[in-house]
Amino acid sequence: MEKLECSFRERRFLGLGDPMVYAEKRIDALAAPDVQQGNKKWWTSNTMSYDWKDQVRLEKFSRQWFDEIDRRFLAGARLFSAQENPFYELMETSSLEGKRVLEIGCGMGFHAELLSRAGAVLTTVDISPTSVEATRARFAVKGLNADIFEMDAEALAFPDDSFDLVWSWGVIHHSSRTGRIVREIERVLKPGGSVKLMVYNLGGMSAYLTMMMRYSLKFWSGSSVDEELWRSSDGFTARFYSKDLLADLLYTFFEHVDIETFGQEADAIPLPRQLRPIARLFISNAKQRELARQRGALLFAAARKRS
Repeated sequence: MEKLECSFRERRFLGLGDPMVYAEKRIDALAAPDVQQGNKKWWTSNTMSYDWKDQVRLEKFSRQWFDEIDRRFLAGARLFSAQENPFYELMETSSLEGKRVLEIGCGMGFHAELLSRAGAVLTTVDISPTSVEATRARFAVKGLNADIFEMDAEALAFPDDSFDLVWSWGVIHHSSRTGRIVREIERVLKPGGSVKLMVYNLGGMSAYLTMMMRYSLKFWSGSSVDEELWRSSDGFTARFYSKDLLADLLYTFFEHVDIETFGQEADAIPLPRQLRPIARLFISNAKQRELARQRGALLFAAARKRS
């Protein structure tokens, strides 16, 4: 972890660049507001249901419907740890009683429910009105309470020093200006408060395969690696971060940055979906978790606001 302790000023001295440049990078010639409108439209039309093999054939917004969504989501996270639900540990739910928590990107409300059941005083926001609708429906059917708002995280409508924890899973790298969200997170956190977030891993198996299979074929057309990565990803746009680049961005605003790699089955067993069950017969779950940690598609970071 020594490389992650390298400060922002030290990185600039070494000539490794300003991490905010990448975090504020535009997509083609689109202005930032146009990118955000594209983000809103995409996520409104694809509210965390786009990667399922088939739709949930249950009454929409019923308890059973949400339970099935959660089951599928957790199945995708099975290699994060040996626990059935790894998010209890990642969120440190045992320490959240009475804490003011902001979630950026509620999606279908799975993480929001975990945070609420842990006793957090929860506020959750999403740029997509359909995500807000789904999360409000989840909380209504399950008898939970939270403040749930449609909001762009690049301009959070909360006072300075409002929250003890900001949680965001797979969201901020889709923004037109990721650096602005990180700046906003620092602003609304209380001194000594924590941020925990996940972004896509530039060093992960999925990015590696994209660079091999897409960029290598389109190199002579003038396409960039960044462009091919976001075109192959979910969302209107997406950035992929190396550990060093993510650490540099976070150290611009926070201290005690710690970054881990997590992966899914496609990272541990990079074969067509139909062949993976056969491969699982020869690769133990423990070995799959080890492989996913080595080349996973996700970077999970935790950091603390300076007191």
